[in-house]
Amino acid sequence: MRVLFVSSEVFPLIKTGGLADVSAALPEALAELGLEVQLLLPGYPKALEMVANKAVEVEFADFMGAGPMRVISGRIPDIGRPIWLVDCPSLYQRSGGPYQDENGHDWPDNALRFAVFNHVAAQLSCGVMLPGWRADIVHANDWHTGLVPMILAETPGHRPGTLLTIHNLAFQGVFPTDIYPRLGLPGGDIVPEGIEFYGKISFLKAGISYCDRLTTVSPTYAREILTSEYGCGLEGLLQHRAKDTFGILNGADYHIWDPVADVHIPATYNLQNITGKRMCKWELQAELGLEAEPEAPLVVFVSRITEQKMADVVAAVLPGIIERGAQFALVGDGDRGIEELFVALARTYPGRVAIRIGYEEPLAHRLMAGGDILLHPSRFEPCGLTQLYAMRYGTLPIVRNTGGLIDTVVNASDSAIRQGTATGFAFEQANSEELLACIERALDLYRQPLPWRKVQRQAMAQNFCWAESALQYLALYRSLAPDAVPLPVAATDDPVHEKAAG
Repeated sequence: MRVLFVSSEVFPLIKTGGLADVSAALPEALAELGLEVQLLLPGYPKALEMVANKAVEVEFADFMGAGPMRVISGRIPDIGRPIWLVDCPSLYQRSGGPYQDENGHDWPDNALRFAVFNHVAAQLSCGVMLPGWRADIVHANDWHTGLVPMILAETPGHRPGTLLTIHNLAFQGVFPTDIYPRLGLPGGDIVPEGIEFYGKISFLKAGISYCDRLTTVSPTYAREILTSEYGCGLEGLLQHRAKDTFGILNGADYHIWDPVADVHIPATYNLQNITGKRMCKWELQAELGLEAEPEAPLVVFVSRITEQKMADVVAAVLPGIIERGAQFALVGDGDRGIEELFVALARTYPGRVAIRIGYEEPLAHRLMAGGDILLHPSRFEPCGLTQLYAMRYGTLPIVRNTGGLIDTVVNASDSAIRQGTATGFAFEQANSEELLACIERALDLYRQPLPWRKVQRQAMAQNFCWAESALQYLALYRSLAPDAVPLPVAATDDPVHEKAAG
């Protein structure tokens, strides 16, 4: 069974959020089940620099009017997973991020940038560009790949099955209709049954309309997006596609996120012996310029700084957190206005608040290891990975009951603590009063060492590895390509993986 896994982000080549982590870890888990998984990514400068064993597979003097384009094969460093990069310098060779420039503005040609990427994906999957390779399944991810199912649905003859995973419905790839003629799409009409969306075009809507199967990244989110509250204007179409929609929980890559063998933290530790976590906290306080108070609860926020993540509410309650004797550390970026609020608070509370604007992967690991409490509230959350990582590191998450957060965190109620099922703290309404009350509950428990350690141990014992979720994806692939079968694979001899999976 051959799978073309198409994504706009793959860790460690390019990352703005959880999509990159999923696009690295899920293909690995699928490969362990015997699938031949080929990744496809735009040829961003960093990706072209990092990929090993590069070779040009096919090249065009001009592709869709965007100028020269090459498909370059290579291997992702460290893990060796094969990947193709769509090298089109006029579209991808630029500074800034994958979707925005250095000032945080969307690239004005994003529609063309990702339309070209989608056409390359469709042609590769059908064996047009590389006659020796064709896919049984195309696994598309988010709006950046939403045109692939549409293109393939209109492709004559045999085509691969298509599956689209929605990682975040709020981002839909919406553009003015005047760009449509440049996108090279089949058919000349913009119709409400396909790509048209309230007088514009939506890449994500096209993907939802034309894909064979649809998944979200948690079971609860799959139900939530059928409602007007969470459907982002697409709830009617999603209700129509409900029988083809499946909620499959994201996993955590414990090869990377595990305090047992994390190369980014000053001391390793495990469920049986967490002594190293105290050293991690001490070192983190020193690194960030926080007061050396090992007994002060350290609250960490590792997130995009956006309203979705309730960063505005976190900033509003931060003085209350400090007044209750805690310290606060943040790493992330996002909305410039909210970023400035946090920077100002750091000046107000020197030694108590540390703010690092701009995502730093190694520092994120150190916050997971050195923190006591993770703030991870959201107005909506398709799945969330940060709370999964935090639990493995014994940093108890505070979440709002929504989406995948409901599916992954058990609130530390009195009964849940007694029964030994609690793994974090949860609240209901997205406001400062409920968030601060939940923080107070967490701080109260922190000051009770025995019950705190009980919840901490339960959190660290949780297993969100990708194995079970990969089997669910395999079942969907089989339903779309029943004649394609996985190859037999040898059992893993990776002791780190076996430890995490066990």
